[in-house]
Amino acid sequence: MKRIGVISDTHIPRAALDLPERVYKEFRGADMILHAGDLIEMSVFEKLRKIAPTHAVSGNMDTYEVKEALPQKETINVEGFKIGLMHGYGPPAKIIDTVSKEFNGMDVIVFGHSHSAFCERIKNTLFFNPGSPTDKIFAAYNSFGILEIGKEIKGRIIRL
Repeated sequence: MKRIGVISDTHIPRAALDLPERVYKEFRGADMILHAGDLIEMSVFEKLRKIAPTHAVSGNMDTYEVKEALPQKETINVEGFKIGLMHGYGPPAKIIDTVSKEFNGMDVIVFGHSHSAFCERIKNTLFFNPGSPTDKIFAAYNSFGILEIGKEIKGRIIRL
């Protein structure tokens, strides 16, 4: 079974100086890490990729440096499953519609932007937003996530 750490909207150093230690602890056993944008600075990406292979996309609040270094969206193949990764944009209430228009035939779409954790299968696609581990502006709690891939993909939100 593959284990993927999923994070978004870290907003380092604006929302916090670093990620909560629990994130690092959970991600140390991961096969891969996905960051769905709004890193703000590349230092977050550099730290995560020292833990496990990391894929990240840029978000609307990212600096020019981050937007130049990272794509806006990416498709990742893991164990025969297709994972779409993007930050998202526009009104948070319509985020599912927004990100679903950006990909075709995905098993999972990982996204951020709303800061609100979401893990729900709609038709044949798992929509997974890990929330934000550092900023609760639009959410009741801070969180991140884990995707587990075996015969199927399961998502788990971890509240901080």
